[in-house]
Amino acid sequence: MEICIFLLAALSLFFWNFDLVFNLFLIFSMAFVLVCECLNSGLERVTDLASPDYHALAKTAKDAGSAAVMIANFLCGTLWCAAIGYKIWS
Repeated sequence: MEICIFLLAALSLFFWNFDLVFNLFLIFSMAFVLVCECLNSGLERVTDLASPDYHALAKTAKDAGSAAVMIANFLCGTLWCAAIGYKIWS
């Protein structure tokens, strides 16, 4: 789902006609979301392998990985809102 959103958002950059700096920030923030998601997926799989049964530390590790993805998504969304707001009001 995030890859589809990344592709749609990347394609929409051609229509928004942002400055180069905005384009770079938006592309890097979208790529950062994908990197965080890959790291979170790897962390979850390693945690499941190391601790197949429920363990409080395993849950904490998974929650921390999910929080990193959420923060990356908030950062990306904030940058998109700022770029679109700047484009609309300037």
